[in-house]
Amino acid sequence: MVPDAAAADEEKCLTDGMGRLQHNAFYMHRALDSNNLKDALRYAGQMLSELRTSSLSPHKYYELYMRAFDELRKVEMFFVEETRRGTYSVTDLYELVQHAANILPRLYLLCTVGSVYIKSKEAPAKDVLKDLVEMCRGIQHPVRGLFLRSYLSQISRDKLPDIGSEFEGGANTVNDAIEFVLQNFTEMNKLWVRMQYQGPIGEKAKRGKERSELRDLVGKNLHVLSQLEGVDLDMYKETVLPRILEQVVNCKDELAQHYLMDCIIQVFPDEYHLQTLETLLSAFPQLQPTVDIKTVLSLLMDRLSNYAVSSTEVLPEFLQAEAFAKLNSAVGEVIEAQVDMPISGVITLYVSLLTFTLRIHPDRIDYMDQILGACVQRLSGKTKVEDSKATKQIVALLSAPLEKYKDISTALNLPNYPRVMDHLDNATNKVMSAIIIQNIMKNNTCISTADRVDTLLELIKGLVKETDEAQDDELDEEDFKEEQNSVARLIHMLRTDDAEEMFKIISTVRKHILLGGPKRLAFTVPPVVFSALKLLRHLQNQDGDVNGQEVSVTQKKIFQFLHQTIEALSSVPSPELALKLYLQCAEAANDCGLEPVSYEFLTQAFILYEEEMADSKVQVTAIHLIIGTLQRMNVFGIENRDTLTHKASGYSAKLLKKPDQCRAVYACSHLFWVNEQDGVKDGERVLLCLKRALRIANAAQQMNATRGSSGHVTLFIEMLNKYLYFLEKGNPQITSSAIHDLIDLIRTEIQSDNTTSDPSANAFFSSTMRYIEFHKQKGGSVGENYEQIKV
Repeated sequence: MVPDAAAADEEKCLTDGMGRLQHNAFYMHRALDSNNLKDALRYAGQMLSELRTSSLSPHKYYELYMRAFDELRKVEMFFVEETRRGTYSVTDLYELVQHAANILPRLYLLCTVGSVYIKSKEAPAKDVLKDLVEMCRGIQHPVRGLFLRSYLSQISRDKLPDIGSEFEGGANTVNDAIEFVLQNFTEMNKLWVRMQYQGPIGEKAKRGKERSELRDLVGKNLHVLSQLEGVDLDMYKETVLPRILEQVVNCKDELAQHYLMDCIIQVFPDEYHLQTLETLLSAFPQLQPTVDIKTVLSLLMDRLSNYAVSSTEVLPEFLQAEAFAKLNSAVGEVIEAQVDMPISGVITLYVSLLTFTLRIHPDRIDYMDQILGACVQRLSGKTKVEDSKATKQIVALLSAPLEKYKDISTALNLPNYPRVMDHLDNATNKVMSAIIIQNIMKNNTCISTADRVDTLLELIKGLVKETDEAQDDELDEEDFKEEQNSVARLIHMLRTDDAEEMFKIISTVRKHILLGGPKRLAFTVPPVVFSALKLLRHLQNQDGDVNGQEVSVTQKKIFQFLHQTIEALSSVPSPELALKLYLQCAEAANDCGLEPVSYEFLTQAFILYEEEMADSKVQVTAIHLIIGTLQRMNVFGIENRDTLTHKASGYSAKLLKKPDQCRAVYACSHLFWVNEQDGVKDGERVLLCLKRALRIANAAQQMNATRGSSGHVTLFIEMLNKYLYFLEKGNPQITSSAIHDLIDLIRTEIQSDNTTSDPSANAFFSSTMRYIEFHKQKGGSVGENYEQIKV
């Protein structure tokens, strides 16, 4: 309740003061209208006396001040008009207002008349300004003094004896203008700092907040300085900057030092900062230890970086000024001076310095590594950085070279790059690894040497290698899959046209991924296998010799590599994936004409089927994959082919469900009729498979009849389509009578009272019959096979 009561009292005080101010302003205007100067000045003095209050906070005082300011502008307009008419002498007015009873109203009126005095040009502007700035020393109350000097600055800013100004006097009057602004700035800063030490210790935080609200009053002086035409580079270097920095350093106030250093960087041109870099940077280590120097120094480096990229013409100036060496030294000195600076602040400085270097010296890799090395040195006492702000800054530091060069190769050339990354905790390390992979994918970067691949995979080991199993378990399954899929995509980007180097690359990749634990292998083994298969195809397209030299990487060596790599999946376990990869390798060996190798891979696939696959759905998928692969094989002799097809047929007939058995067995018929020129064409074996599948379909239909379902009628229709397929392909064992019998069987089953109607089966059968009719009408060589079929 106490703060509320105080706020209410303050509001009442402001309302009362505003009321008295308006009351006196009314009588002042009436006196001005009747040209009664004596009463006008008396009421103006009483009006301005309201600004003597100490009961208002700076925020509320500002409201009262602005109302008084508006009234004073009207008084100034009156004085200008009357002096122009000759009613009053400006010199007399200047003397007359100094008879006001209280010093604060007297000085406000004096500043107002002083503005008119300068405009009249009856006295040099420099003399009037010097007199005013000295007279304002009479107010030493911090708030009242600040607002008074702010008023002086406001009314004089367009009347300074600057170069090109109508108030310019002799040759050195610009020095007087600069001296006036600097003196006013110095006095205002002293008053601003003094606010912190007036009042109870318990209200220190409150005073800090109030001071923060008033900082722009002080900073405006620096803005006025920056706008002066006379403040050229030499003047800035010799006079302005040293005087400002002297005041900043000597005030020894945290808030003032931080704000004023920020102001200097913001208001003066970047060109000036570059040419006075050494002077400006020398002030940073002299600031109070509690000042947030990292923010200000980072701002300076960012501004210089932006200035550098604004035009290529300014880059030589940076080289001439040795900007990097000076900034690098300053960063080190600031970090040494502020021993309590948090690690996040240290890294922030290095991020800004690295950004600066990347823009100014993109060709100096040694500078970048020097910055990263300094960062490693600062992190040397810490195993892992756990502060979230610091880790974000480290990620920004490591990302900067990637964003600049759009090529991971540059980062791989920096010895200290992985050392910085080692200080990240596991979670952030993964984030950074993902950023690196995204950069490679986005820019389509190809890593083409085994050494670079080894360095890269070591860099992103957070995603590749097994670290903390508990942490992996906590990771969301979808996130984990996305991480590992990104690694898989990366592996496909590791390539070269040199066969020997490519084999070294995939060997290096396998060495790293085998350390990733069973959970990762299911994602990372397939891309390695397919990279090796791609290498095989590359070798096939060569004649065996390259430029007359023997190729050390042979097909046999690659197949050994593939066999060992797929065997690693046994620890997952992932028999379905391993089986698919074995079949891919068997097909590749077939294309290479290596019968024993192809037979071995198929054998491994059958072993997996027998020993690892117990689920019936998995078995169905696997046996169809095996059949499909075998059907494309042309490398086997009669004995090996018979062995493999017999195995496939046997496993097909042993599936758990009759429909699955039927479909797998009729799929086996394709193993005995291959449409290629030299392919197998054993019509009898095809017919045996189809008859066997038909018996299984009959059995399935009989088992299903008791349930009153026609679900397995579809099997007969599928069988009909197989018969038609082989009829078209010219298999002499497929007769029209057999097809007739099958059509009659299907019609009987569909019309049976024991089965319910199945629209999809009916549509399937109707479509098949239309197909037969179409070919009968079409005629030709294919149509001849259909002529004897009665629909």
